[in-house]
Amino acid sequence: MRRTAAFTALWKTLRGQRRPGGPGVGEQLSAAPRMVRATLSGRYTGLERSKLALMALAVLYIVSPVDLVPEAALLLVGLADDAMVLAWLSGALLSETQAFLDWERDAEPGRDRHGDNVVPGHVV
Repeated sequence: MRRTAAFTALWKTLRGQRRPGGPGVGEQLSAAPRMVRATLSGRYTGLERSKLALMALAVLYIVSPVDLVPEAALLLVGLADDAMVLAWLSGALLSETQAFLDWERDAEPGRDRHGDNVVPGHVV
């Protein structure tokens, strides 16, 4: 089910159908290090450490020079497995950072999405 959500998030991002007023891809990517720190420190429980480990392994798999041999020998099959891992990683990262940004916004009600302090009040 979460795998489907990851691919759905990637598809929506690629088609430009993010929710109105939601964070952009750049903001989501810049939130990733904060999400990792908050997850590892235990402050953010929305992301399981096992999924975080899978995401790290996916990055290592994609950038690993050891994986270049199958691409050279099997061409399309070797590239297709990297593409699938990259698609899953992209979707998972966008999905998880969206949930993290929502949590971050709700956890600190006196702050907006950009981290600026907001003073509650009324305009007269």
